Amino acid sequence: MDTFPLVLDGYLAADAEPGDRDGTACWRLTCSAGTDHLVEEAVIPCTTMEPEIAHAMLTERQPGDLLRVVGHLTLPDTANGLIRLHADGLEVLWEAPLLESDEDEDADTATVTDVDADRNRAIAALAEALTGLGQAEPGPGQSIRLHISPTGALGSGLEHCHSVDIAPDMAHRLADYIDAMNCYLDSGHPDGVVLDPDTVEELTGLFEGIDLIALTSTVLSATRPEHRPAVTQAMDDMFGDIAAPEDTDP
Repeated sequence: MDTFPLVLDGYLAADAEPGDRDGTACWRLTCSAGTDHLVEEAVIPCTTMEPEIAHAMLTERQPGDLLRVVGHLTLPDTANGLIRLHADGLEVLWEAPLLESDEDEDADTATVTDVDADRNRAIAALAEALTGLGQAEPGPGQSIRLHISPTGALGSGLEHCHSVDIAPDMAHRLADYIDAMNCYLDSGHPDGVVLDPDTVEELTGLFEGIDLIALTSTVLSATRPEHRPAVTQAMDDMFGDIAAPEDTDP
């Protein structure tokens, strides 16, 4: 059999199982790779003869954990043989949260299902948008990998996990877009802004000191005669019904 060194990132598809001998373990790793039109997924069988790795996989890791497995990929001699990754090293990139026990048997499962469906649609939309960014021309430097997945123990929800690679310059642009969005969201919530009382008093005095009739006269004097009706209407809409200068007593 041919073997090749390989570093593979993927999600633990199910609980690891003990191997045929003590100090060994086997498990399945779900990996995805983005293409121009879809996300291809593959399940790679993994095994290890390293006692420390086997112990960690059997006692510490749970389905949904994002793992980086370093080892050698074995290719079969026959077409119906099995591909297997023999792990020499293991790194945990992300730990799936533990599943909390549900003590309320009367919980509204329909509501939970609707929430999960809405979350999964949001994940799919975000993954599709980020995949579009990853299709751009690659920039200088190494790519940056973004992992998107639901919270909670994944188990059978691995189809909602995505990994997208983007170039560093695209990551900078994405950060700028997020900053701009945050600024826009903050501007829509002015309730927390409190003006200084002196500033409020100064602004109030400024507006109370405006002579609307004199202002109207100045504006109309600088306006061509054919445009004065429209300008007068605009000022009335802004300040209320203001008497035109010719309508006032001298």
